[in-house]
Amino acid sequence: MAEYELQCFAQSGNAYKVALMLELSQASWTPVWVDFFNGATRDPEFRSEENEMGEIPVLRHGETRLTQSAVILEYLSQQLGTFGWENEEERREILRWLFWDNHKLTSYMATLRYMRAMVKTGETDVTRFFEGRAIAALKVLDQRLADTDFLVGNHPTIADLSVCGYLFWPEEIGVDFGPYSNVNAWLERIKALPHWVAPYDLMPGHPLPTPA
Repeated sequence: MAEYELQCFAQSGNAYKVALMLELSQASWTPVWVDFFNGATRDPEFRSEENEMGEIPVLRHGETRLTQSAVILEYLSQQLGTFGWENEEERREILRWLFWDNHKLTSYMATLRYMRAMVKTGETDVTRFFEGRAIAALKVLDQRLADTDFLVGNHPTIADLSVCGYLFWPEEIGVDFGPYSNVNAWLERIKALPHWVAPYDLMPGHPLPTPA
């Protein structure tokens, strides 16, 4: 049996952050598909036994069950000894970027992608608002990467794995990444890491069934 079990689905960038960490670290892990789009995470049994927040990913490691990608990444870094920090200053800086990602980048990128690519709302005042916030976050990230190969300490850490989680789907997000050359170069550096795998090739559930 695999040491780690990750409940996930292919379209989830938050699950991808964890799956990528496990794969890059060559951990013993297995993905377990969750039928998110048909309401699996809203099921009372899922909420009582897996995650009361009704969210993916969920990581199981022996008797330990963890939710929220940032918490899982921090746990895995200590368990696996990979993509961590070299001192307390780096640890704090990694936490800063994890919090920023969840609040300022993933929150807007994920919602914008969901509206445009998954539920296909069309262009509305809401999508235009989310696009503006996503672009603002990309500008912050691009500036950060102007003078460094990775976000913290000039070596890949869980901060990079978190922040990149939703950025391998620019076409689905519907934002032109062209102006952000530093971001694009950084994504290529991540893709060049040994054992990197694209999200749709790493987790089950792609493509989504075509509605009848």
